[in-house]
Amino acid sequence: MIVTPPDLPADDPSEELGGTVALTLTAEEAGGRLDKTLAEHLPDLSRARIQALMAAGMVSREGKVLTDTSAKAQAGDYELLIPPPEAAEPQAEAIPLTVLYEDPHLIVVDKPPGMAVHPAPGTPSGTLVNALLHHCGDSLSGIGGVARPGIVHRIDKETSGIVVVAKSDAAHQGLSALFAAHDINRVYVALVRGAPSPAKATIVTQIGRSSTDRKKMAVLKSGGREAITHYSTRTVFGQQKKPQAARLECTLETGRTHQIRVHLASKGNPCLGDPVYGSGPPTPAVREAMAQAGLSRQALHAAVLGFVHPVTGETLRFESALPADMAKLEALLSAL
Repeated sequence: MIVTPPDLPADDPSEELGGTVALTLTAEEAGGRLDKTLAEHLPDLSRARIQALMAAGMVSREGKVLTDTSAKAQAGDYELLIPPPEAAEPQAEAIPLTVLYEDPHLIVVDKPPGMAVHPAPGTPSGTLVNALLHHCGDSLSGIGGVARPGIVHRIDKETSGIVVVAKSDAAHQGLSALFAAHDINRVYVALVRGAPSPAKATIVTQIGRSSTDRKKMAVLKSGGREAITHYSTRTVFGQQKKPQAARLECTLETGRTHQIRVHLASKGNPCLGDPVYGSGPPTPAVREAMAQAGLSRQALHAAVLGFVHPVTGETLRFESALPADMAKLEALLSAL
């Protein structure tokens, strides 16, 4: 099997990709039901999605359009044409923002948990982009497209903390270059189950979409994209020999989707409250502390963002204190 993916970044597993996917099936891989076989070899696409593409005449083999989903898969070269999602133009909304810095070229905000960075299926409004359109008017950089004006990086909807957004095209291009070169200082605070061993280390893996759940990311043995996270244990809660939780500082060298959450979970120390990667419950005392703190999301906060201003050349560094739910949880954990 040979697969050529769409020539587009796969940063967000909640979004459909647009483009062309080329797939070659060998004789050994053929023989099963066509839609099921294609879905097995293309984990980024669900079986229902493939059926819809076939019904729309978007799937072909050796140049012949295939519409019968129940037909047997044959060996050969397949092509799937995947239309990009239609981006609805986001509307300006008067949503309060915590602005840490703003000039004619960029704006730095402290995003609360529960706010998505940009509109996407399931979150068409109430996003950071909607708030910025109201705050900045027409000054956001248009390079990001209709649905993502000014957006050069993202943090998860339920992750709190600092985000920089471009207001000019020059800033957008400059910030994008800094992120691509990993020349941005990004430090996150995570409250995790147990405590990692060793207390300080660098995690280097390949991260890509899970083959069993396309909405999740996973550490892969091959394929995916290189992901590098440096972590350091700052506080251990509970007995040293059997810690119940810990506060970590995680510095990103790369910025893959869900990178910190996936990396910490791979060590057996998922973020507390993580609904996707938090397999295995914390101790009863930690669960009680989470309930008292009102934590209803992953305990992950983008605490530091530092970079050289892409237009003025000024060195900028911003810090954000823990939001109320994580701060209260840390105080309760300190009493264990």
